[in-house]
Amino acid sequence: MQQYLDYAVKRLRALCATPSPTGYTQRAAQYLMKELSALGYEAWQSRKGNVLCCLGGQGDALLLSAHLDTLGLMVRAIKPNGHLRYTEIGGYSHTAALTENVSIFTRDGREIGGVIQCTKPSVHVWGSADKMDLDDNMEILVDYPVRTADDVRALGIQAGDFIAYDPRTVVTDGGYIKSRHLDDKAGCAILLALAKYIKDGRGSLARKTYLMFTVHEEVGHGGSAGLPDDVAEAVAVDMGAVGDDLSCDEHKVSICAKDSGGPYHYELTGRLIAAAREAGCGYAVDIYPKYGSDVEASLRAGYDIRHGLIGPGVYASHGYERTHKDAIAATIALLCRFVGM
Repeated sequence: MQQYLDYAVKRLRALCATPSPTGYTQRAAQYLMKELSALGYEAWQSRKGNVLCCLGGQGDALLLSAHLDTLGLMVRAIKPNGHLRYTEIGGYSHTAALTENVSIFTRDGREIGGVIQCTKPSVHVWGSADKMDLDDNMEILVDYPVRTADDVRALGIQAGDFIAYDPRTVVTDGGYIKSRHLDDKAGCAILLALAKYIKDGRGSLARKTYLMFTVHEEVGHGGSAGLPDDVAEAVAVDMGAVGDDLSCDEHKVSICAKDSGGPYHYELTGRLIAAAREAGCGYAVDIYPKYGSDVEASLRAGYDIRHGLIGPGVYASHGYERTHKDAIAATIALLCRFVGM
């Protein structure tokens, strides 16, 4: 399985380097389309932008999903001094965004750098900002010598422009992967590795199997439309959270039994646990009270399906995240076993 782990990590790096905040995902979607085509699959996009392909197989279908969209920002307004107010896309905390480098994408195709700061960032001028209310005191400084709002507009920046965080992807000698947007670029890379595994003839499909890469998960409706008519089961491949009262860590695959949307399908979750055991991979079964997934969006939209959720353990979710190659490998191993059951 080492070659599929190496393949997944390489694709993860490439995906993290391709900005895709919710609403601005086409570049990353085209990357997936080309990669799936290179593997020998016919991929297509739904009207809302989800990328799908069929791996093969017969009978009532299984759908495996991951989301391509990430947290991000959008220009809200240009301040008189040329600094930018922004609005969040998804749920970053301010402390996770402060001092981060960003890229601003203008409607005329330019990419302009910037940095997120609080409005009183210098301790030599204002003293410590530790107790500042960040809700009303965050802004972006554009990496050009601007002094007025008109200077910024001359660069082509306007309200509604998308903003992406610098992912800062690092793979350490010890096997740790540090980056923004492991949620859920890791899941996308894992599904690509599964697609390669099947195309290489290393495993069989017990039923017809689709992959779907959604582009609106971070705003709640990624899996709400576009599932093929013959899908009977859907498993989201997202991330496992790491923290107090949880069994998952950065070296395991997480199998979620319940989150904010309620319990996952009992029998399907049991088969995911059985697949992990048979694959001999490190796994944990956990409950995530503040989590939601694409397959729950499918249920809320009225799809009559059995649903499940798995993913590699990720530390500091919705911040500067970290996982380990062990967790990526465990998730690939679980899926390779599960699609043959």
